[in-house]
Formats: sequence, structure tokens, C-alpha cells
Amino acid sequence: MGENIHPSKTFSLGLQHVLAMYAGAILVPILVGGALGFSPEQQAFLISIDLLTCGVATLFQSVKNKYFGTGLPIVMGTSFVAVSPMITIGSNYGISAIYGAIIITGLFIIFSSNIYGKLVKLFPPIVTGTVVIIIGLSLIPTGIKNMGGGTNNPDFGSAENLLLSFGVLALILLMNRFFKGFLRAISVLIGIFIGTFTAALMGRVDFQSVQEASWLHLPAPFHFGYPTFEIVPILTMILVGTVILVESTGAFLALGKMDHKELKEKDLARGYRAEGMAFTLGGIFNAFPYSTFAQNVGLVQLSGVRSNKVTIAAGFILIVLGLVPKISTLATLIPPSVFGGATVVMFGMVVTSGIRMLQRVDFTNNNNQLIIACSISLGLGASVVPELFAHLPETLRIIVGDGIITGSLAAIILNLLLTKRKTKETQPLKETSMEPQLKSS
Repeated sequence: MGENIHPSKTFSLGLQHVLAMYAGAILVPILVGGALGFSPEQQAFLISIDLLTCGVATLFQSVKNKYFGTGLPIVMGTSFVAVSPMITIGSNYGISAIYGAIIITGLFIIFSSNIYGKLVKLFPPIVTGTVVIIIGLSLIPTGIKNMGGGTNNPDFGSAENLLLSFGVLALILLMNRFFKGFLRAISVLIGIFIGTFTAALMGRVDFQSVQEASWLHLPAPFHFGYPTFEIVPILTMILVGTVILVESTGAFLALGKMDHKELKEKDLARGYRAEGMAFTLGGIFNAFPYSTFAQNVGLVQLSGVRSNKVTIAAGFILIVLGLVPKISTLATLIPPSVFGGATVVMFGMVVTSGIRMLQRVDFTNNNNQLIIACSISLGLGASVVPELFAHLPETLRIIVGDGIITGSLAAIILNLLLTKRKTKETQPLKETSMEPQLKSS
């Protein structure tokens, strides 16, 4: 956390974090806006305000103080868990009910943060490690689809897409093998830049969107009208917010382990409070619920740079991108195949982070094996076969319709039912290095 990094390197590392989360950040407004019939201008507004609030939310978490923020190298982004509920609420109650529910949920999380913080006992290493693995596994298919050129791309799996994606992947691996220090830390950023430049030479980059974008876009609260408050959407969003906190808890603890820091209840409460503030901000400015981005946790693991100065820089970069659409549009030029080659590494690193957390679990205990096996199977299964729960009531589908939620709940419940107290898994082991494992042994 106290790493001494030159300002120019801090900017580059922060930009690398922004590029790592950019695709995920803009995908949610595209999905929600498209499903609710937004015009291109409204879609553009959603993307810009989303980037700006992502930046502010990142600062909430990265800057630790007495009241909010963990001080960990966290990047906040729009939560995919909330996509389906938002579309359902918007379709049945109108867009104003979405933002009313988000605002109330944010306030609920803020005032209940101490209670949420006490729930850390529900997240021993066997639960958090399993949840982090499920998060990583659920992200990998997105990276693989991008490697082929992106979903619904008629050119999917073409030789050009595979050349770009595997070229970026190979470059990142080679830089981690033969370089040290700063160059290895920004290997993902260099891979994306070189991949995009190569794609431009191949004629696969269109600059027209940059030419048409405006130079300045100022945020406006309640851009789509004043929020309305409906009980069913509010209860639904509170449930979604609670699940988002479960995901974030795994990310908090994983980052804490990387930084050799054991998080206490008060640390988690500050983190939850920051997420509640991000929710409320998103509702006021017609944005989205926010959560800790798992891909950036993977990037911290891959780069080995654990300073929150880097994510603070990322937060300011996101704010600028949100204010200047012409600059933010540049990132949309990066082809999906280039993103895929870079993100598949980071998503895999999320999985390895979860495996490291499971090192503290007693695998001679058959119950522990059952908890991990069932949770990962249910989580991955629900992601691959989402129609499994298609006939359940809407409220239940929100709970179990997402693989991460299903696996997380399974891990928590099975741990409570099958684990005996004071087993070997609760005994701390000697801290091991959390340096990236792509370097040679």
C-alpha cells in the first residue's frame, strides 16, 4: 500500500486498470439502455455518466478515512448482477422506479454497514476462496468470446481475430517472463496498445465515432426525471445490493491477502459504506449500482503493484473520460479480440487468487471438499445453463438466476450446515508471497 511509485508510472498503471475494466463498464449501460429502448443519444449519456460515477466510486473505496473506504487498490464498476433486475423493474414500473430503488438501496447499505460488517464470520477462507474462484470462472467465457471477436460477430473465430487475441496473450506472457519491475507491471497495457495498433494496420479500427463525439459532457442529476419509489423494486434492489456486497467481500479479502493485511469488521463496514455511497450517487445521476470489479483484482495480482495510488489515478482518469466523450470514445476503438487476449489472463488470475485463499482449508475433511465441489458446480452450472431456474417466481430467479449468486449462497449455506467450528481451516497459516505467478520459478 505504501509503494513509492513515480507519478508517470502511477498514471500508466492507472490507465491499465481503466482499460481492463472499460469493456465491462460500458457493457452494462449498452445492455440496459438497449433493453429499455433508449435512443443513441440516451445511450451515449448513460456511458458517459457511468464512467464518471465509476471514477468517483473508485475514489470512495481507494481513499481510506474514518467513515468510508478500505484504502485497498479497488476499482469500482457497474455490477452485472443488477442488469436483469434493472431491466425487469424498468419494463414493469418505468425507469424512474429503477433509480428510486437504487437510491433507497444505497442509503440502506450505508446505514446497515456495521451490521453487514459483522457478517464477516460467514466468510471464512473456504467460502471466500470458493466465491472468488466462481467469480473468475464466470468471467472467463466473456474473455474467450472476445478472443473470437465478440458475441454475435459474423467474423467470430476468424484467423485475424485469433491472430490478434493470441498475439496479445503471447506478448503479455513474454513480457512477464523476460521483464521485471515497471515494464512487467504494465504488460497488459502494452499488449492492448500494440494489439490495437496492429488491428488499425489491418484496417479493423474505425475512427468515425471519435470524430462525431463531443468534447465536453457535464453530469446532470435526475437527467431522466425524478425518481419514484415502489416497494417491490426497492425490496428487489436491496436483495441485489446484498448479493453485490457478498461478491465485494470476496474481492476485499482477496486484496487484503495480497497486501498481507487481515481486514477487520470495521474495515469491511467502511468498504460497504463506500459501496452504499456509490449506489446512491448512481441513482441520483441516473447511473447504476456499483461493485468491486473482479478483473481489476486479477490485474493487481498479475502486476504485483498493490498501491492504492494507482487506483486513485484510475478514478481520476475515469472522471475525465466521463466528462470528455471524445477521449472516452477512443477506448471503444480497441477490438474485442484484443480485449479478449488481455482479459483472459486477468480472469484466470482471479481464479488463482481464489485457489490461494483455499490453501488455508483442511482438505482432509470430506465436508470441506463437498462444500467447494457443490458450490463451484452449482455456480458454474447456473452460468452455463441459466434456464435451469426459468420457471421459478421472479423474486427467486433474481436470487439464483446468476451463477455467482447461486455459488456464493451455496458456499455460505453449506459452510454453516457442514462445517464444525474451530476446524483446521480457521487456523492461520504463515503468509505466503502474493507476487504474480507468471514469472519463472
